[in-house]
Amino acid sequence: MFNNADIITAIVTPFDCRNQINFDALSLLTNRLIQEGGTGFLIGGTTGETPTLSHDEKIELYKKFVEIVDGRTPIIAGTGSNSTQATIDFTQEVAQIDGINAALVVVPYYNKPDQDGMKAHFRAVADASDLPIIMYNIPGRTGVTMDTDTIIELSHYPNIIGVKQCGSMADFERIVENTPADFLTYTGEDPQALFAKTVGGQGVVSVASHLYMPDLRRMYQLMNSDIQLAGQIQRELTPKMQALFMFPSPSPIKFLLNRDWLNVGGCRLPITRLSEAQQNELLVAVGEKEPEDD
Repeated sequence: MFNNADIITAIVTPFDCRNQINFDALSLLTNRLIQEGGTGFLIGGTTGETPTLSHDEKIELYKKFVEIVDGRTPIIAGTGSNSTQATIDFTQEVAQIDGINAALVVVPYYNKPDQDGMKAHFRAVADASDLPIIMYNIPGRTGVTMDTDTIIELSHYPNIIGVKQCGSMADFERIVENTPADFLTYTGEDPQALFAKTVGGQGVVSVASHLYMPDLRRMYQLMNSDIQLAGQIQRELTPKMQALFMFPSPSPIKFLLNRDWLNVGGCRLPITRLSEAQQNELLVAVGEKEPEDD
């Protein structure tokens, strides 16, 4: 199901003027991303502001998103938390939604488990889940790092099919080299999108694809015919990709979507809208505005 899923968008959750989920905007955004070359979605990730969604909102979001996608691409749903039992319970509930293809389970945050604790956590979730599990290693948000040795060991465990890896290129290479051929290794770092594919990874779970999907698709298409041009596209995109995280995410990507073509609303607290100064700084960083003279 993920054989051709090389650009997976970690999609935002649009909100309306009452700060409720805007499903019409979500449908417009989803359809556009598929038309532009997107091959999969992560719903309910960090970019989707899952920590601020209630349990019922997440279930409604996942059910309606399945209807919007309508089988056109695979869907990964975020189900992880820092409680193993809560993760098991929610993953089992999400597994009942026909059309969800895998669960993204984050390394437990705040508790700061050691490597043995991480192994036990993922094995327990995998054993109890009817959905295949994709691990999510993002030390900058969880406060702990899942070692490459741990990822490699868990890659052989039944029902664990992949990892979304946020880390160094050297670690990514080692994971690709030492995991089963059908293990899905995605980078969660947009600037590593081309690198990930060239070293044998599956692709990228992307935030930048909200805005730059045609460029990402063209870059991947050029890999076998003109790697130099593909590299040029990546180099041109990288500063823009980095700019999307210069302020707390997903506020930058939502601001740019609102400005460019689709009203996806603001963010729920504790993430705030960009100030005018921050907006101007972001627009300069993505090349949509000239720097102001001092």
